[in-house]
Amino acid sequence: MFVVGVSGGIATGKSTVTAIMKEMGVPLVDADVIARQIVEPGRRAWTKIKTAFGEEVFLESGEINREALGKMVFSDAEKRKIINKITHPEIYREIQWQVLRQFLRGEQFVVLDLPLLFENEKFASYLYKTIVVACEDEIQLDRLMARNGYTQKEAIARIETQMPLEQKCKMASFVVENSGSQAATRVQVEGIVKYLRSSRQHLYLRAVWGGGLALVLGLIVALLMYIYS
Repeated sequence: MFVVGVSGGIATGKSTVTAIMKEMGVPLVDADVIARQIVEPGRRAWTKIKTAFGEEVFLESGEINREALGKMVFSDAEKRKIINKITHPEIYREIQWQVLRQFLRGEQFVVLDLPLLFENEKFASYLYKTIVVACEDEIQLDRLMARNGYTQKEAIARIETQMPLEQKCKMASFVVENSGSQAATRVQVEGIVKYLRSSRQHLYLRAVWGGGLALVLGLIVALLMYIYS
């Protein structure tokens, strides 16, 4: 099995692209979903956040007030480092488990939906291909303001915290241009999925991993025979 990474800029329409992939039966591991799950009440990251930031970032229900926490860490680099140190290891651990489960199911490939794919190189060496979802700057700004209720100044500030979209596009294997209609976006996504499904990379990886596993097992058997002979 090979792994494909999909990313983009904030409000460029990544969720639209991954929704199309899901409809096509592509297995997907969504880092945003995992990020919400690992901070559910009682979870390890939830407890650490409560210790580090106090009650002011929690709702009466015990759930994290994501808006309050977001504003706090967005305006303070040190607090942002703290929250990343708490959540990132938990997120990456769960991503690895979910990818492993897809491998054990015998999937040809899995798509890893990771917003900060290029900002964080942790998974870069594991990716066969990368996809970036892009759109025109003005459209991105308008979408973000409409979606989150930000002022223009707030929206620009959020966009500028990320790696420039143009730079991500240069680093990607595929770019999905999402400035137009959903039908136009779908055509692009279907073409990429068709390409991935035609790949034989998974067979090569299975041969490599299978050969390596056979070698390890052979060495273990030989060692046991030597010990007990």
